[in-house]
Amino acid sequence: MGEKSQVQTVWSESELSDLAIRAFQGLGLPEVDATDVVKVLVLADLFGLSTHGLSRVESYGERLLVKGINARPNITVQAPAPALRLVDGDNGVGPLVGMHALRAAMDAARQCGIGMAFARGSNHFGPISPYSLIAAEEGFASVIGSNATTTIAPWGGSDARLGNSPLGFGVPNPGGSPFLLDMAMSVVARAKIRNAFKRGGAIPDTWATDAQGRATTDPKAALDGFLQPVGGHKGYGLALLVDLFAGLLSNAAYLTHVKSWVDAPDEPQNLGHFFILIDTRMLGSAQWLSERMMDFAAILHDSPAVDPERPVMVPGEIELKKMAQQRTNGIVLDETTVSLLMQHASA
Repeated sequence: MGEKSQVQTVWSESELSDLAIRAFQGLGLPEVDATDVVKVLVLADLFGLSTHGLSRVESYGERLLVKGINARPNITVQAPAPALRLVDGDNGVGPLVGMHALRAAMDAARQCGIGMAFARGSNHFGPISPYSLIAAEEGFASVIGSNATTTIAPWGGSDARLGNSPLGFGVPNPGGSPFLLDMAMSVVARAKIRNAFKRGGAIPDTWATDAQGRATTDPKAALDGFLQPVGGHKGYGLALLVDLFAGLLSNAAYLTHVKSWVDAPDEPQNLGHFFILIDTRMLGSAQWLSERMMDFAAILHDSPAVDPERPVMVPGEIELKKMAQQRTNGIVLDETTVSLLMQHASA
């Protein structure tokens, strides 16, 4: 089923997806729901976003086993207006709720040209770029965001009051690669600091502060402290905006009302997400959009690079290149993740 070495395993996309679906079924999910979850997480691994891919089976699995996440949620969708959808995730696995919200926003956008879905009652839903890619492949431009467990202090504050809320954008390109921008509001994701701690390595002093707000290179001190927002007060403002849309307006938890999945794994987080989709087919033909997207990328690519070894890139190109490579050569996962998947799949 896979080619195993001492430290890693290589899988085809279909083999890995089959294993992961069985793993989430072993954790209690129906097959159709497990398929939604795995679609998002495998795309994350294909993009090279291993901290947000199937390695999440560890944290998702722990919470499913202690009933902190509902393995069989009754997810509902309301339509209070033609272009608006309200999704109640019933404390389901985040990528499952995310996929329901994405489809709801697509449905609204097909009808109205633009559609928005607010989701509540959710959990960590993976990275944003898989949703943006799925939307782009269906012809939708997107703005997508989620709130998160508190890890950032308010600008000038000394304790964690807001989350490292991710925000992403996507624009389709019928003739080539879509534009995909997926960014957290901190200099780096907390998972990178966690990985540095597991490896016993140091981190740059620009990533986080210790509990007293002092810059640190110690990942343990950083995990006990706060993430640094990108762009200082500007990143702080953007993080608040995402939480207003994803948390407050969606009727989910927000700011310190979001429970930590680490400190309270058996309690619902009630995370919120938002999906804004635009049906680009109502703006012009596929040829029209493709020509403009190709020209847009060419203008950027034609800028002489400061370092010839590092040419100018358009957001999403690195991830899409990685995906193409791994679809050809196989997806590389660490042994710990593979072992966990196999363990749950045999449950």
